[in-house]
Amino acid sequence: MKLWHDLLAAQVAARPDAAGFSDSLGVSWTYKELATAAAELSQLMTGAGVQPGDRVMVLAENCCAVVASLMAASQCGAVAVPVNARMSNSEVDRILDHARPALVLISTQLEGPAQAHAARLDAGQITGSFGAMHMVCPYPSAGDAPLDVAVILYTTGTTGAPKGVMLTHGNLLFGGKASAELRTMVPRDVIYGVLPMTHVFGLASVMTASLYAGAEVWLEARFSAAKLYEALRRGVTRLAAVPQMHALVMQFAKEQGLDRLDSPVLQYVSSGAAPLDPDWKRRAEAFYGVPLQNGYGMTEATAGVCATKNQSTGNPDISVGPPLPGVEVRIDESVAGGGEGIGEVQMRGANVMLGYYRNPEETAKALNDEGWLSSGDLGRLDAQGFLHIEGRSKELIIHGGFNVFPPEVEAALNAHPQVVQSAVVGRRGKGDEEVLAFVEVAEGDRPEVGELMQFVRDQLAGYKCPAQIVLTEALPAAPTGKILKHRLLEQFAQQLL
Repeated sequence: MKLWHDLLAAQVAARPDAAGFSDSLGVSWTYKELATAAAELSQLMTGAGVQPGDRVMVLAENCCAVVASLMAASQCGAVAVPVNARMSNSEVDRILDHARPALVLISTQLEGPAQAHAARLDAGQITGSFGAMHMVCPYPSAGDAPLDVAVILYTTGTTGAPKGVMLTHGNLLFGGKASAELRTMVPRDVIYGVLPMTHVFGLASVMTASLYAGAEVWLEARFSAAKLYEALRRGVTRLAAVPQMHALVMQFAKEQGLDRLDSPVLQYVSSGAAPLDPDWKRRAEAFYGVPLQNGYGMTEATAGVCATKNQSTGNPDISVGPPLPGVEVRIDESVAGGGEGIGEVQMRGANVMLGYYRNPEETAKALNDEGWLSSGDLGRLDAQGFLHIEGRSKELIIHGGFNVFPPEVEAALNAHPQVVQSAVVGRRGKGDEEVLAFVEVAEGDRPEVGELMQFVRDQLAGYKCPAQIVLTEALPAAPTGKILKHRLLEQFAQQLL
């Protein structure tokens, strides 16, 4: 069986001195240097008592040492549990209690949260070709995870029983290959790696795809519109990001008096994790000068499910494209109701997870006996077989007896030239739900709420229009840049009527 770390071994065999990964700390490794660091960490793990099937938590933000740590865990047969160091103490402890790792590696070279976690967990410092890290062994070796599992990813914002998604070596190899081939990645490519490797998008679609293709990756620990803009001007050839990142880098350029990127080497730009709207897509394509590709994925499906391959800018297609080769997609209309061919998106293929770690009840809810994964997302398939995402089934708003899909309202708001991005949620009232909109605007460039209300009314039926619009200069977001909708009502409670 081919394993995740075999991708690194293949690059070392073929081109050991080629540029591999560099980071914001100034570390720059060839593929051979990455392999040396990974081998040293693997020996440390084994020396600390890590056995095949044990969990190794990697608590960090994007840097070269994270890549080495993940490869090292794979090499010694352990299961990597990547966790973003920016998580709170309680969030980290909850994952620790559930995953019960035999070893925790903390990349403390970046100042801030990781160092605080290392101190409170009483981790000791280790040094080597990988740099300086901290290590602690909180639980005894158990070796009780399925041996074909490479990674357990805990999903953002889960409540109740923890949901650790078990992705196998096969899942990651499939996802990395599919992403690399979709983007036609080659060794001379330069990939911008700001999507956290503690999240499936950054782990599978960026890191693993780059290892498969032998591309060079510029890692960035935290998103900054200014840094992304600089990297794009400096030589990035392929960019995968979420809509919020695109929106903010375009806003940054606008504040500099620029409306186009004008990069001679940028060849591919994609957006994922949230729906597009036609106006925003046209603006992004005009800015980048290349077609904006759209895609759909989820942690439980190793990031990739569907993706577009549009050849020109100005293409009106805002679908997430057809299923990737080897992936099946179907729509269960019984979940959403309301007609129009809309229902829950379900998928099957080599991308689908093994299940949730130590959570058979949730696994049974998500996966049926035929291997179909229920996504919780609402969508429809058009005549070409392209998937259109309409929103989350849990985010569907029922107002006045009508279904209101938040992405449609967000698209209407985002078309306003003074809107950076928006998020729409429902709030339960007396027997009905209200449509509430939260709109991010730039400092010093705030539209009038009444103007925005009228702007939306001119585009949408009355029952879809927000009962209230809240303006803000920052929406709550995950490290990926994805808007955390579940925090909106609480964070802006004082501003809601």
